[in-house]
Amino acid sequence: MTAIGDMEDLDITRAKLERLRQDHRDLDDVIARLIEKAPFDMLQLQRLKKRKLALKDQMTQLESHLIPDIIA
Repeated sequence: MTAIGDMEDLDITRAKLERLRQDHRDLDDVIARLIEKAPFDMLQLQRLKKRKLALKDQMTQLESHLIPDIIA
């Protein structure tokens, strides 16, 4: 792959990571609003938290692709 192709891949990865971060923040807001309204649906809350955790895992994976490998 060319250097230009590598840079395009990095740009795509960064853009996807930013979308995931926004989705993660949005879920934070949804969860906070749900908790404010007592009584709330525990099943819905658990599903939202599970989705938020999955987003965090995806973000961590993408972030690891952005960090250059260090040859020891």
